[in-house]
Amino acid sequence: MSNIPADLNYTAEHEWVRVMDESTIRFGITDYAQDALGDIVFVSLPNVGDTLTAGATCGEVESTKSVSDIFAPVSGEVVARNDAIETSPDTLNSDPYNNGWIADLKISGDAKAIVAGLLDAAAYQDITSG
Repeated sequence: MSNIPADLNYTAEHEWVRVMDESTIRFGITDYAQDALGDIVFVSLPNVGDTLTAGATCGEVESTKSVSDIFAPVSGEVVARNDAIETSPDTLNSDPYNNGWIADLKISGDAKAIVAGLLDAAAYQDITSG
């Protein structure tokens, strides 16, 4: 069974979202996603300054099994990215919710309200167990 922290929100495409402050969110791929991918060997990240659109591809993860797109969970501007996972992509396997984060987005509007429109842990659990 996957680790699905209750304090995060999720997308049906297997990204997690954490509210950092009133206008910034951090996101990454879920434990379920990294487990399905297998050993991650390469990550392509969005660049700082990029404007992302919710649901659009913003990077990719390559594993020994396959290549998968990373999707923006919400719309916003990339204000930080986790360069450390480009040199150590296996961090996505070992610590997807902390050191394995992908990027921080500055969003328009209240972050908590926007993230509330995503899946909560129980709804995400339903998707991954079905």
